[in-house]
Amino acid sequence: MPDRGGGPTGPRIRVGRPSRRVRTLLMTLGVLAVLAMAFVMFAGFWTDWLWYRSVHYSSVFTTTLWTKIGLFFVFGLIMAASVGVNIWLAHRLRPPLSAMSMEQQSLDRYRMGIAPYKRWLLLGITSLVGLIAGASASGQWRTWLMWVNGVPFHQKDPQFHLDVSFYAFDLPWYRFLLGFGFAAAVLSLIAAALTHYLYGGLRITSPGARATAAATGHLSVLLGIFVALKAVAYWLDRYGLAVKSSDFKATGNWTGLRYVDANAYLPAKTILFCIAVICALLFFATLWRRTWQLPVIGFGLMVLSAILIGGLYPAIVQKFQVQPNEQAKEAPYVEKNLKATREAYGIDGTQVSEYAGKSDTKDKTKQRADADTTASIRLLDPNIVSPTFQQLQQMKNYYAFPTNLDVDRYSKDGTNVGDQDTVIGLRELNLNGIPKNNWINDHFRYTHGYGVVAAKGTTATSGGRPVFTESDLPSKGDLGTYEQRVYYGEKTTQYSIVGGPQKEIDYSDDSGEKTTSYLGKSGVSLSSPINRAAYAVAFGEPQILYSGAIGEGSRILYNRTPKNRVEAVAPWLTIDGDAYPAVVDGKIQWIVDAYTTTNGYPYASRTTLGDTTADSLTATNNQRAVVAQQNQVNYIRNSVKATVDAYTGEVKLYQWDTKDPVLKTWMKAFPNTVEPKTAISQSLMDHLRYPQDLFKVQRELLTRYHVKDAQTFLSGSEVWQVPDEPTNKSGDAVPPYYLSMKMPDQQAQTFSLTTTFTPNGRDNLSAFMSVDSEAGTSDYGKIRILKLPTSEPVDGPKQVQSQFNSQQDIAESIRLLKGGDSEVEYGNLLTVPLDGGLLYVEPVYVRGGDLKYPLLRKVLVTYGGNTAFEDTLDQALNKIFGTDSTTSPPADTGTTPPPTSSNPTVQQALTDAQKAFDQGQDALKKGDWTAYGQAQKDLQDALKRAEDAQAKADKSATGGSGGSKSDDKGSSPSSSPSPSGSSSPSPSGSSSPSGGTT
Repeated sequence: MPDRGGGPTGPRIRVGRPSRRVRTLLMTLGVLAVLAMAFVMFAGFWTDWLWYRSVHYSSVFTTTLWTKIGLFFVFGLIMAASVGVNIWLAHRLRPPLSAMSMEQQSLDRYRMGIAPYKRWLLLGITSLVGLIAGASASGQWRTWLMWVNGVPFHQKDPQFHLDVSFYAFDLPWYRFLLGFGFAAAVLSLIAAALTHYLYGGLRITSPGARATAAATGHLSVLLGIFVALKAVAYWLDRYGLAVKSSDFKATGNWTGLRYVDANAYLPAKTILFCIAVICALLFFATLWRRTWQLPVIGFGLMVLSAILIGGLYPAIVQKFQVQPNEQAKEAPYVEKNLKATREAYGIDGTQVSEYAGKSDTKDKTKQRADADTTASIRLLDPNIVSPTFQQLQQMKNYYAFPTNLDVDRYSKDGTNVGDQDTVIGLRELNLNGIPKNNWINDHFRYTHGYGVVAAKGTTATSGGRPVFTESDLPSKGDLGTYEQRVYYGEKTTQYSIVGGPQKEIDYSDDSGEKTTSYLGKSGVSLSSPINRAAYAVAFGEPQILYSGAIGEGSRILYNRTPKNRVEAVAPWLTIDGDAYPAVVDGKIQWIVDAYTTTNGYPYASRTTLGDTTADSLTATNNQRAVVAQQNQVNYIRNSVKATVDAYTGEVKLYQWDTKDPVLKTWMKAFPNTVEPKTAISQSLMDHLRYPQDLFKVQRELLTRYHVKDAQTFLSGSEVWQVPDEPTNKSGDAVPPYYLSMKMPDQQAQTFSLTTTFTPNGRDNLSAFMSVDSEAGTSDYGKIRILKLPTSEPVDGPKQVQSQFNSQQDIAESIRLLKGGDSEVEYGNLLTVPLDGGLLYVEPVYVRGGDLKYPLLRKVLVTYGGNTAFEDTLDQALNKIFGTDSTTSPPADTGTTPPPTSSNPTVQQALTDAQKAFDQGQDALKKGDWTAYGQAQKDLQDALKRAEDAQAKADKSATGGSGGSKSDDKGSSPSSSPSPSGSSSPSPSGSSSPSGGTT
């Protein structure tokens, strides 16, 4: 630039190449950056390989990896070659340079600019499209493995008479190939056209012919290939009609052919296929004719035909043939949909029986006895009592129980399954309760939970607490001796480093802190520097690389939740949302139900797993959500039962459905990963049960597909719905409940999973559904539905709950239970068929005073229009059936009745309590709240004196042993005999004498 300032010029700055030292530094930094990126990629790969090898499922890793690599390279190379060859061919067919037009003069600058880099440019373009295509193809590894290993269903679709495996395994792969072919044809066409234009083969504004003969022939062939692929698409679309989804107002998400599909779309697709073939031949003919006139006309006719034949004609058929007489036209296709859907979801064997809903039995004594034998009413709600377990059995802040506990079955000695429904939970690691959080504490010292806590599901102590059959720390009770350390659990979500020089905390007691060192073979060894470096990078924790707490024998444990481990070793399975623990052969085993699914079962309607498995529990606890590989499915089987050892993390997969062709296909793809059903031990079989998520999917389908008649199905008059949770206003579906009970056609109680149905848009009861959940029995998986009459409505769950809340005496009692800072929580509303009627039972919990956990205080029962609200289930049943406790055999299904006492101190205290209660009731009627408050204070004082006196007497009688066995397991009693013989709480509770409340 010239000097514009008039003064002397400054020194000249010489711009040249960077110095050798700078170039060396930049090169070194570049190499280091590349090496760092490479090591990060290597760390991810290496840690995955080490983990799969540690769980002995390395074949899953290698099979998946090599499949992805093979698909990546094969389809990446095909795409790169397709585009590259067409660019090369277009360049090769370029015309010789002639008189330059303005258009060509402009393009010549670009030609000159890229001339030195043509090879690199070609390599770059082909590499880019190859990488993208390869990455896309590698994501289809499941589709490829199912196509290669597919086994027949030995069932044929009713339209084309092809085996179902064609739709489930073959058609998805053919569609992928077709989509890949379209992509390759379009990209090749675009690349070739641009190259021809750049080198003069195509002209837009230049005078003369718009395309050279060579360009015309080349592009015509590519267009012919595209149209030929469209012909193939039309042909495959014919079969796709069998698995096509459409919104049909009578059935919801309809899958399969309807009248318009069979009589309009199917012939239209065939005609369009023929037209597309002819049009493709016309494009290929331009190699000889060198004109696009006929192909363009043919292509235009094909587009017009697609609009008229493929769009307008089916709309006319639907409007003028189907809609005027829809039920008659659609009935044959509805029958096919009914049959296929029931088969695909395993509900074809559902037994539907008529049920009166009202009892004609006049013998109340017999009904009272039947109430004890028909079902073991579970009063302990696993979704309510977790805080109670937490308060009474947490022991240490660094332990915790899951939000929702589980229901299992144990005999009284804990060795085999019996008729005792048990609520069970593990004392898992709770990092939020660690005294001081730091890297050593979080990952080295506090590494595991400790012990099982279990309680009877059908009873509680007189104070409303669980009757524990396994409790304390270390846990002891009916379950015998077993490995109590829990290194793998639902709440264990972060890694731990164990087995090295750093000791781990088991628990602490009066004698001090108990430590241990992990002796299992689980996890990955950190003895190798490469392993430590890889995990330091993978976990973003550099201390793993140099920490002195890691030494000889150190192992890193991660992927520690049962569902995650099963999903990782079997990525083709869908995992049930509720993994549950069981003590099996001296070990704590997590039991995980897993499903095989497909979206290609012809005529079977689709369901969305995330929606159909949602209920009031999944809404508040995301850990219970299903882990779905494929959210939209129209075929599902509980084909695998999996276990995860809580100590070693060992994962085992067992074949459960031996006939499932989808599982057989995956077992061919991943041999030796699934053990045969015969490998399931009897002790494990005793704890297997029917899975909840499958049941929820089936009950959602049965709201419509319980009907077998096409006309009734289309009318929609028999559509049911799953009722909302009656105990709250969340609007979420009521969850199914496990319960030992017997249906009217059964001779004995069976562990079952149950639910209710209501009519669509109404609250009265439509049906009751149960499935036999006791694995290993002949009736396992049998679904029974009791269908209620529509002429005489029977109250549904919401109506029953409303009756509970609206009855004046019950409402008053509930209001008083809520007095002060107490809260009332309703437990599971259980429904039990009994002598032609329906027995509803609902436990009522109170969380009040200084108590931060719910205690069972009352039981609501209704039957035949009669309602009772009593302290125990026995008392409520006696009131309902008009009997006393002597008319029926004692049953372990209610809260333990309070003991009577001859202690004069206790008697005097009870007399004072009754007097205070009567005074409070009189004050309440008069609205004298001052007198009422004083009466309540006197009542609590009297009850406290009675409790203290009774406890002192019990201690003397037992020689200071501390009370009964149930109190040893359920903590000290918190209630004493009330003046009228009913259970009353301690001052921190809320129940009052004679069934009243304070």
